[in-house]
This record gives sequence, C-alpha cells and structure tokens, in this order.
Amino acid sequence: MQSAKRVDPIALLKSDPKIGERLKGDLKPCVADAYPVDTSYGNLTGGASPDVVVNVMTCGDAVGIGTYVYREENKEYKNVFMTEDAAVYATIDRGDLIVTRQVYAKGDPVAYPSGEDVITYRWAGNKFTQHDWVHNDYSRAVGDGGIDGSAPAPSGG
Repeated sequence: MQSAKRVDPIALLKSDPKIGERLKGDLKPCVADAYPVDTSYGNLTGGASPDVVVNVMTCGDAVGIGTYVYREENKEYKNVFMTEDAAVYATIDRGDLIVTRQVYAKGDPVAYPSGEDVITYRWAGNKFTQHDWVHNDYSRAVGDGGIDGSAPAPSGG
C-alpha cells in the first residue's frame, strides 16, 4: 500500500498557470478556512509518487466547477489534465480517471439534471486519452411526486 504525501490543493491551484484568473479569484473559503475542494490521491500516470486529483465546487450547492489532475515531476506538481465545466467531478477508479459531467436540458434546476456523461480516461505516454464514454438519462418521475420510491414488502413462502 502506497502512502500519499499530502499537498496543499489551494496552493497548487493558485500557482497553476493553466488555471484562469476568474477561477482563482473565486477560490475562497466557504467558512473560516474551509475551501470547497475535494482532493484524491492515487496512481493514474504510473509515476513514482501518487497523482493528485482536485475537484473545486461551489459553496452553496457543492456543484463541481473544475477538475484538475497533478503529476509529480522533478519534485514539483504539474497539471496534466483539467476541465472547467459546470457540474463536473472526477474520481480515481482502479488506475482510471473517471470524469462525470451533469447534463442539463433547458429549464432544468441545478438539483435535477436531465442526465450525465461518465467519461473514462487512461494515461497513455504523456497524456490522458478517452477510453470509454457512457451517457445516462435520468427519470423525470423521480423527485416530481409521481413515485414514492418505497418497495413492496416481500411475500413469504
């Protein structure tokens, strides 16, 4: 089991020349010194050190606004992947980078997207390449009062 050297995700983001000034300017704590940032560590690029995945969210509704992957090279972390879309979030799954993007139709409230795209990326050479893509459409019945979600009691026998 490999232990991950912890990094300061806020310092990584603020010093990253690839990230726009708008996002850097909006990157503020929600309360006290708690930033809306999730950080994951894992082996994505086959480097000597674990890679770092940073997800930046909004404070109010925790909707992802940016995902970044950093790889350690020569004792410095280098941005090797980023996407700054609304409602985006990335995770590490068995060495793959899994990026989920909520899909909204016109008029969809933030809490109820129409669906999602789940894109799997793999490290190939010196960059991530798309390996797989899945689109899921969400039911309109759920959350609108049409179905209560309770299952019928099992019948004994």
